[in-house]
Amino acid sequence: MTAAIQDIRARLDAFDARHAPTGLFLRYAQGRVAHFWGRQVMTLLGSAALFMLAGPVPGFMAAVLALAGEIVDCGLLRAAPGLLAGGVDPARLSRLATVTAGFQAATISACIVLAWLGVPDDAATAFAMAFAAGAAINAGLVLPFHRDAALVRLVIYAATLAGLFLFEIMTRGHLSQRALFDLIATGIMGYAIHVFLGFVVAGHRRHTSNSRELLVQSLDLARANTHLKDQQREARNLSLVARHANDSVVMADPDGCIFWVNEAFTRITGYSLQEARGRRPSELLNAPDTDPAVSDGIAAAVAAGRAHRAEILNLRKDGALIWIETNIVPVLDETGVVEMVISIERDISSAKTHEAELAEAKIAAETGERAKASFLATMSHEIRTPMNGIIGMADLLAEAPLDAESRHHVQTIRQSANALLRIINDILEFSRLDAGKPVLHANVFSPCDCIGEALAILKPQARAKGLTLDLLIDGALPDRVMGDDGRLRQILINIVGNAIKFTLHGGVTIRASARSDGDGHRLQFEIEDTGIGIAPDRIPHVFDEFEQADTATTRQFGGTGLGLSISRLLAREMGGDITVHATLGKGSCFTVTLQLATAPDATPPPPDAVPPGLPVLAPRVVLVAEDNRTNRLLVRKYLEHTPLTLLFAENGREAVEMTRRHRPDIVLMDMSMPEMDGLAATRAIRADAPAQPHIVALTANAFASDRAACLAAGMNGFLTKPLRKDDLLRTLAEPPGSAPFPFPAPADLS
Repeated sequence: MTAAIQDIRARLDAFDARHAPTGLFLRYAQGRVAHFWGRQVMTLLGSAALFMLAGPVPGFMAAVLALAGEIVDCGLLRAAPGLLAGGVDPARLSRLATVTAGFQAATISACIVLAWLGVPDDAATAFAMAFAAGAAINAGLVLPFHRDAALVRLVIYAATLAGLFLFEIMTRGHLSQRALFDLIATGIMGYAIHVFLGFVVAGHRRHTSNSRELLVQSLDLARANTHLKDQQREARNLSLVARHANDSVVMADPDGCIFWVNEAFTRITGYSLQEARGRRPSELLNAPDTDPAVSDGIAAAVAAGRAHRAEILNLRKDGALIWIETNIVPVLDETGVVEMVISIERDISSAKTHEAELAEAKIAAETGERAKASFLATMSHEIRTPMNGIIGMADLLAEAPLDAESRHHVQTIRQSANALLRIINDILEFSRLDAGKPVLHANVFSPCDCIGEALAILKPQARAKGLTLDLLIDGALPDRVMGDDGRLRQILINIVGNAIKFTLHGGVTIRASARSDGDGHRLQFEIEDTGIGIAPDRIPHVFDEFEQADTATTRQFGGTGLGLSISRLLAREMGGDITVHATLGKGSCFTVTLQLATAPDATPPPPDAVPPGLPVLAPRVVLVAEDNRTNRLLVRKYLEHTPLTLLFAENGREAVEMTRRHRPDIVLMDMSMPEMDGLAATRAIRADAPAQPHIVALTANAFASDRAACLAAGMNGFLTKPLRKDDLLRTLAEPPGSAPFPFPAPADLS
């Protein structure tokens, strides 16, 4: 806001304040006080006249009465500004001033009565009327400032004169001719005073209105001048911006013909203003390879007078191709008709090149991810398949009657194979997690049971090394929580298993605690061991992939260095973390925190409930679709003493034909087989087999995506390799058709 506008605005605000009710009252008070002595001149003259005409007593009484009324009235009005500043209600103060005005008018009326009654008859009426007329005019002049005070004075004066005329009539018994003429003269005088005061009030109103209107017009004019200057400044700035902008600016008439371009246009296209003027951009810049649809869209937008954005291939003056991003904005006049069209254009050739490179890089990355996924799936299959044979045959040998030395050899084979399988699982698990966030499944479970199951797996390992494995629960753990119990078990097995592996003497202590946290529970596990510890400079790296304390640790204890990395990633996905404190040579303490939700209300199982054992296998026909001879032999050995009838197929096509011919109750279907894989074979069986068997995937591909693919193809279950005998027997013991999955419709089969 400019100084001129501020000054006029301040004057207008001051004007409005002066003419507001409180402002008018203050002006009334200040005016009455300022003209106090001027009014006393009239009082003095009237008193002197009364002194000469009626004697000293009436003259002195009139002076005292008039002065007393003025002192009371002006005393309040003099104090009014201070009272208002002190917080007195303006309306209350105005009413009080009306009362003092009435008192002052009453004292003047008393003077009029003294003049009427004390002056000889031939001069009494004229003198009293003159005194009353002066008082009425004086009272009426304050009508615009304090209407109530003025009206009270006028009413009192009029009532006084009326009372005097009435007194004369009652005293004489009739209205004399002189009294009649005096009454008429009083009426004429009253009317004249009324007209005069009306003129005064109307004049004040006109003056107030005209003065305010003048201020408002001055303010509007100042604003208009400021706006004009701002527009001129803005137009100049816009002109400078358009002229010196890095983007080209093109101004065209409603027909699309150019009439002005800036220097950037010349720099980008090579065409000067003289060469571009009068031509359409399409005529000047379109290349043979320019998309006609884009060019037509721009032309349609210009013709319709609507904003438009497009990317178009253009041709420079020197023949080079450039990509241009154009933003077209129509400028409309007051009637909505297009006045001109402004186009802001930017050279995006480098961005287009970069975009193409990014697209190629994305394709390459996706191809790499697919290759990686394919490689992991292949490696999973190719490694787990022979591992299935090694571990399975070692399990069978362990069940055979062997001498001590042979049993030791078999145990060594089993332990080595299981260690190798753990390494393979760690590598494959980290590869899956590295490709994206782990998938967490929300289940209702008991934390105590989950901890117990994890420690039950690890107790034989600790016992074999002569270590203690203690669980201490601080307080009470929640009976049931909502979370991924499988991932919790995986974290505990990794951390506690590491502690056992790196501890030679003493033992491992697990301290578990829980506290309520919002709508869930915050679980904490402290896994403390008496093992080899960690050097201070290696602590920040123990959670890095493929990192261990040192190379000697790897040689002595083995492992991939992935278990801790995977565990921390899982813990963070579950709303917690894993930290470590360790002293080299004295042991380590890993702290695991997890955030688990509160389980929905449900009746918990009785604490002494025991899971039912596996039922006895019923006689059934089982078709094993497996291309690996060792795996077929292993399944045969696992099931040789059961009442099951076994059939074997070496590829997917043979499995489909044997299913149609023999109608087996259960099919163990490998996913990777020659001629037709397990997924295609399952779809074929679901499509046209006369009797639908219970199909269980038997595969080395252990990814969640593989499980989903098997179930989507129509399988009922999923077994991973290396195949455990207990898992196989438990699956075959399930009733036929249990855990059914919806079969795809024939139209969806592929």
